[in-house]
Amino acid sequence: MTTKALRFGRSARWKLALLGANMPCLALFLMAPDAAFAQGRLEAQYEASLAGIPVGKGAWNIEISDDSYAASAVGGTTGILKTIANGSGSGEAQGRIVNGALVPANYKASTTTSRKSETIHITLAGGNVKEFGIDPEPPVDADRIPVTDAHKKGVLDPMTSSLVRVPGNGDPVSPEACRGSAAVFDGRLRYDLKLDFKRMETVKSDRGYRGPVVVCAVYFSPIAGYIPDRPVIKYLAGARNIEIAFAPLAGTRVLVPYRMVIPTPLGTAMLEATQFMTQAVPPHVAKTQ
Repeated sequence: MTTKALRFGRSARWKLALLGANMPCLALFLMAPDAAFAQGRLEAQYEASLAGIPVGKGAWNIEISDDSYAASAVGGTTGILKTIANGSGSGEAQGRIVNGALVPANYKASTTTSRKSETIHITLAGGNVKEFGIDPEPPVDADRIPVTDAHKKGVLDPMTSSLVRVPGNGDPVSPEACRGSAAVFDGRLRYDLKLDFKRMETVKSDRGYRGPVVVCAVYFSPIAGYIPDRPVIKYLAGARNIEIAFAPLAGTRVLVPYRMVIPTPLGTAMLEATQFMTQAVPPHVAKTQ
């Protein structure tokens, strides 16, 4: 194994292990206003693998009502990776639904590995970061491109950004889902993501959803908060074969990642749903006298 691959592996191991919890650098959200917003919920289980070897498991719950949404996820290493770099993580996001668009309000993510533990929180209003912090506070690195106030405007948190909102009245599982870009801030990095349509597929989970998914190419562009010489940043910025397959959240026009694929110098990293239980929720009807 090359020295470059080893450096990449050390910097990326905990990210691969926690794909089920945070999924940073993979998510993209397409916001479009709509007069009404249906309701639904999702309970999903995911398995992560690297070069075909199981390395982690995660769970993701999402609930969308007529005027708000909430998402939470947990994940951790399994198998041989657990003996090498034990790690676990959790994440959650809440927000409002305004004119059909998901508008984030709060985001929190915690990760624990054999080397460190860290918690990130972000408070947003109207797409702008109002307050954020990392505990423990990381040391200042002169090589890191600073995040300015301008970088914290018009952004989404990583978890909200993983939900693709498809406008219109047709089938949301379509090439239209892959026509968007987003500005994302995860508490440390500010980056842009862009989707392009690749193909349609049919999936069959062990439990739950069986049907079509739309597969989108994902392009990552770092903006601020990163160290330019880091191998993982260079690799992701130059990658042209990262992809996400999106499946529908029943009762809504929201699509959720079903499978994510990132080729790496260590082999293909994949996160795929084994259980994708989703159902529409009847709309709330106000009581009348």
